[in-house]
This record gives sequence, C-alpha cells and structure tokens, in this order.
Amino acid sequence: MRYLIPFFDPGVETWAIEARLVRWLTMVWVFVGLVVLFSASYPVADAEVGDGFYYFKRQIIWILLGTIAFNIIARSPFRYIVPISRWFLFLFLGLMVAILVPGVGTTVNGATRWITIASIPIQPSELIKPVLVVQSAVIFGRWRQLSWLTRGFWLGIFALILAGILLQPNLSTTALCGMTLWLMAVAASLPWWQLGGTAISGIALAVSSIYSQEYQRRRVMSFLDPWQDPMQDGYQLIQSLLAIGSGGLTGSGYGLSQQKLFYLPIQYTDFIFAVFAEEFGFFGSMVLLMLLAAYATLALIIAVKTVQPVQKTIAMGVMIFLVGQSCINIGVATGVLPTTGLPLPFFSYGGSSIISSLTLAGLLVRVARESNEAEVVSLKGRRANVSRSPVPDR
Repeated sequence: MRYLIPFFDPGVETWAIEARLVRWLTMVWVFVGLVVLFSASYPVADAEVGDGFYYFKRQIIWILLGTIAFNIIARSPFRYIVPISRWFLFLFLGLMVAILVPGVGTTVNGATRWITIASIPIQPSELIKPVLVVQSAVIFGRWRQLSWLTRGFWLGIFALILAGILLQPNLSTTALCGMTLWLMAVAASLPWWQLGGTAISGIALAVSSIYSQEYQRRRVMSFLDPWQDPMQDGYQLIQSLLAIGSGGLTGSGYGLSQQKLFYLPIQYTDFIFAVFAEEFGFFGSMVLLMLLAAYATLALIIAVKTVQPVQKTIAMGVMIFLVGQSCINIGVATGVLPTTGLPLPFFSYGGSSIISSLTLAGLLVRVARESNEAEVVSLKGRRANVSRSPVPDR
C-alpha cells in the first residue's frame, strides 16, 4: 500500500536528503496539476459526456499507476534497471512501428500517435522517454569504452526511434527527444566534432520536415503573427493569450476561468497553462516557474554529486524531459514558441504522459539515492588508488 500512498511511507527516512526533496517536489507538482486539471476539464467533460469528473477520475487512476512505477524505480538499483530498459525500448519501438501500419494506430486530429490495447489508448512516444533516457545514458556514459560497431548500432536505434515519432507525424516530440539526446551527449562529454555533426543533421531534418508538411509551416507562420488568421491557424494562440492576459496579477480565482468555457481549445491538455494563468494570475505563474527552477536546480545538484557517468547523464536527461518540456509548453501558451502538441508534465490530461513523467521522476530519485559514495584513500605517502562503492540502499 505504501506504493500507492507515498506520503505515508516511513521507509523514505533513510533516503538521502536530495532523494527526499525530489520525492516531495514531485508529489507537490502532481497534486497542483491534478487540482488545475479538475478546473480546466470540468466544463468540457460535462458537455461531452455529461460527467464533469470524467477526465479527473481517469487522471487519478493514471496517477496511481504512475506512482507505483515511481516507487518501484526509486527502490530498484540501476544494476537491475539498466538490463530491463533496453527490452522496453525495443518493445515501445515495435509499438511505434505498428502504429504506422494502416488500421492499427488510432488517429486523433490528423495524427496517428496512439495504439489501443484492451480498450486502453497507449502513446508509445511518451512511454519510451524513461527507457530512452536510461539506454542513451548507458551508451553516452560509456562511449569511450564501446567499439565503433556498438556505437553505430545504438545510434541507428535512436535515429529509428526519432524517425518513428516523426512519421506519426509528431515534430514537437521528435525535436524534444532529439534535443534531449544531444544535451545528454554534451553532459557525457562526447567529442565536439561528433556533437556538431549531429546538431547540423538534426536541424536539417527539422527544416525539411517543416517545409514538407504544410500544417507545420502554417503553425510557424501563425506563431509569428497569429492575428493574420485569427479564426483558423492563429485561433489557439490568441485565445491562450487572452486567457493569460485576463488573469492579471492575482488571477480570476480558482474555477472562474472564462476562456476554458469552449473558447480555448484543448484546454485540459496542451493549453492547460493558459487556464492556470487566468485563474491564478501572474503571481501564481511565478510560483509555478519557481517550482520548475527548484526542480531543475535539485536535478543539477544531484548530477554534480554523482561520480558515475551513466547516472550523471540520467539525471540530466530527466531534468531536460521534465523541466525542459514544461518550459516549452509554457512558451507555446505564451506565444514565445510555435504551437506544438507537447503536454505540460503532471498537469495535462493523459495516461501515457503521467506514467512517463512519474517514471522519469523515479529515475532521478534513484540517482540521488545512489549518489552518496565513499572514497578510500591510502594513508601512505604514495599516490592512492581511489575506489568508489555506493552506500547500500541510501
């Protein structure tokens, strides 16, 4: 039961302080997101299915499942997680390939990103994020010890994953995963000439995708000036800006957003931040940004304290996926970035997203628990051999 109710788990008292802080920040983030989701989704759920609690109740179920994953990962040593992660990576890659088969994937708003298993919609491009972080950290963290054949094989697998997401089509998630892989490689200190070549290839791929997909081109153009087409391509961004501007300094009050009443599209997923900003105002938005800053700072502290390259890279990958994706979502809602389909972690409705985010947070907790290591130094005057071993179950 402690896996389902993490607030009453006495076992965490033995964890490192960084691990406990990440755990509590994650739970606070999840709780606030659930409260905001209830307000954002109630009107549309009541109108669509006659039950204002429809999305709220389902999100609670997904959160419970994600909490189980969070606690299992937080309590499992990496020597068990790493071998399993590669098999899950191939599993989700296979599901992404299956989605591209006509009649297998589920299409929503012109994008085929879901596959239905036992009447449950699953989004593999979301679920693959935690295992992608682990496996890429293993490859980049041990880069110099690997043969060129092994490097080429895994780089090909990563490229295949990005291609599978791009063909759905889902440029925003492809770009996020690509940037995360590249930044993790930077954190692992890969050679700059290799990083530069990869960056150029990624930018060229993104530009070619935008030019080949008309809807992506229109999104970029509408982002530059949404008022040129206020009823079509610019409609989402305009309504989002109206919601954020209506919030003022202190907000309209919880549950009192007007834009969520069928003016702002997809208000409980991609543009949920606009509802939050309207109801809690500038001050509430600043509190959320401070929460993200605290989470990022804590992740960086954990990464700096960790001496193992693989675990250090995992901490960086988790930070990029959770905090970086949050900043992108907020940037889209405020008109700083082109409109994308990235959810706001722990806020937006979606089972795959919440399970993936909680699993990523569990990885960060696990890194923090294994980051306290001791150095054994020879007492003789000669140069000491330093051996490092993790403190058991910290």
